[in-house]
Amino acid sequence: MAKPIIITGASSGIGYELAKVCAAKGHDLVLIARREDRLLGLKDSLQAAHGVQVLTYRGDLTDANTRYQFFDWTQFKGITPYGLINNAGFGALAPFAETDWDQQNAMLQLNIVALTHLTRLYLPSMIAQGQGRILNMASIAAFLPGSYMAVYYASKAYVLSFTDALATELEGTGVTATTLCPGPTESEFQDKAAMQNVAMFDAKNLPTSGDVAIYGYQAMEKGQRIAVHGTKNKMLTLVTRLLPRKKLAEISRDTQKPA
Repeated sequence: MAKPIIITGASSGIGYELAKVCAAKGHDLVLIARREDRLLGLKDSLQAAHGVQVLTYRGDLTDANTRYQFFDWTQFKGITPYGLINNAGFGALAPFAETDWDQQNAMLQLNIVALTHLTRLYLPSMIAQGQGRILNMASIAAFLPGSYMAVYYASKAYVLSFTDALATELEGTGVTATTLCPGPTESEFQDKAAMQNVAMFDAKNLPTSGDVAIYGYQAMEKGQRIAVHGTKNKMLTLVTRLLPRKKLAEISRDTQKPA
């Protein structure tokens, strides 16, 4: 395969668009998500449009056994990835005391554990080949406490910290690690998270998933450590360094309090 890139959560949103961008750049792809029908449709369109090879795998990455099986399957296929894009993740809007624990636990398993586990599984072979790109999906949520989405925001803070530390460890290896931090984006995320009526998603002219995907791919290829998409979001991350944490939590409370 030509500079193969593994993309998790590729059946919709930013992951779907990242697959399109990577294919347009000539990368063969290995796509994993739970919705096989969407993966197969994406596979057919990318192979027809760009002449790349696309492999798909249906699986739930919250399950450790699935992660091991997926890794073994790629090993059997002889795939040493050039790129690993840990995009799969989700959020949920609710006061923490009213959340469903199984849902919150699944969020932790997907947003944190699966991302970390897959990185550990594939990183040694990337280092051995002397080149590689890791792109981990975080959010501007990584920079502040998120009232009513406490676990989601905390999970993205983990991704930012983990990937930033990893980037330093990888200096000189030919492998880089990038954290992609988009803000509110047109995607299925807000529907899945029950955030349709939240103020931050009422803004006009939200960036599309395609916009974020192009930016993320470029940052990954440059080996950029932290990639915050959009001028307003960059300014927001600067503001978070100046305000007290309590004030930041109050701001997130006021902008995304459930109806």
